[in-house]
Amino acid sequence: MHKFWLVLRHAYLRQVQTKRFLFGLLSMPLFVLLIIGMGILAARLRLKSDPIGYVDHSSFLTDPVSLPDQGSFFNPNLLIIPYSDETSANADLQVNKIQALYVIGMDYLQTGAVERLALDRPGENADAQFIEFLRLNLLKNQPEEIAHRVLNGSSITTRSMDGSRSVSEESILSLILPFSAGLMFILVISFSGSYLLQAVVEEKENRTMEILITSVSPDQLMAGKTIANLLAGLTQLGAWLGLGLLALTAMQLIFHLESEETFNFGQISLLLLILIPAFVMVAAMMTAVGATITEAREAQQISGFFILPMIAPYWFMNSIMSNPNSTITILLSIFPITSPVTLPIRIFFTIVPAWQIILSIGVLVASAIGALWLAGKIFRTGMLRYGKSLSLSEIFFGNFKEGGD
Repeated sequence: MHKFWLVLRHAYLRQVQTKRFLFGLLSMPLFVLLIIGMGILAARLRLKSDPIGYVDHSSFLTDPVSLPDQGSFFNPNLLIIPYSDETSANADLQVNKIQALYVIGMDYLQTGAVERLALDRPGENADAQFIEFLRLNLLKNQPEEIAHRVLNGSSITTRSMDGSRSVSEESILSLILPFSAGLMFILVISFSGSYLLQAVVEEKENRTMEILITSVSPDQLMAGKTIANLLAGLTQLGAWLGLGLLALTAMQLIFHLESEETFNFGQISLLLLILIPAFVMVAAMMTAVGATITEAREAQQISGFFILPMIAPYWFMNSIMSNPNSTITILLSIFPITSPVTLPIRIFFTIVPAWQIILSIGVLVASAIGALWLAGKIFRTGMLRYGKSLSLSEIFFGNFKEGGD
């Protein structure tokens, strides 16, 4: 056991101290930050802070009520200027004193007709704020609770028949979590799992394995490397989640965003029960493949074949969301390669029977154990076959050919 921990420690430190790991650790948050920044900039550029004006031919805006000061970075408050006639209003529009002029028709209370005049395309917030201004004044003589309800609309919550779960328009985190968990799992596998595969091939190429095997058993070596790879992946995932929480907190403070959502730790615990054995399984499979091939170049090509089946559930996403209890969806949530992506999404959209969750996790755990055993067996079989690939019969039955392949 002491040797196992030595292998684990060495493999973990070797991986997390590489430039590739640090690049993967930092590149993803920086890439996401760049995308978010570009999105924020694009959204802000579509807004304008210049005043807007109106001419009211219907005379219903006598002594109008101003909009409350609820301006934000994404929705700056606009000054709304009343004009008595179109001539003076058009003069201000021509010199860009206002970005848009709204002309309210005489029959507005019957038809709701409003004409907008502008030299250039006004900001997206201009129409929205003027419509809100009109609604506020149409309701100013109504009781406060009625006006408030009309202006703020309704909040619809969808509940399951047994009342055990609900989804509302504010459930953004709950909706994002199952989708992002699968994507992050695939990204971590692509970074750390492929690194492990290449590391095994390189150690086999330079015959480091033959030296290590003189002091540690193949099972301890493979288990230590796989668990170290798991810890490196969790380190990467934890760093991403931590940076994501910091970014979310910063955005709430800077842009005054409000959210009543909290993390569902039960759901997060279930995700860990699904993703950890899945990670061990894939890492062990990559290790097993690494022990059968002879060149690092082959490892780079083969690693993509592990990622492709994991992406498959996203091809059936419409079917999974519309019919989460269909036969194909159930099979995808039990098959060990696709279940880490499919099962969390099913859990969000429907009540998954407990036996299916237990079966899915059980299959993942059994697959992880089997993959570790297979990796150790393949390593024991091929550790002394320097420069030679292994056939299936040699892997499972130990039938070696003279001279190898």
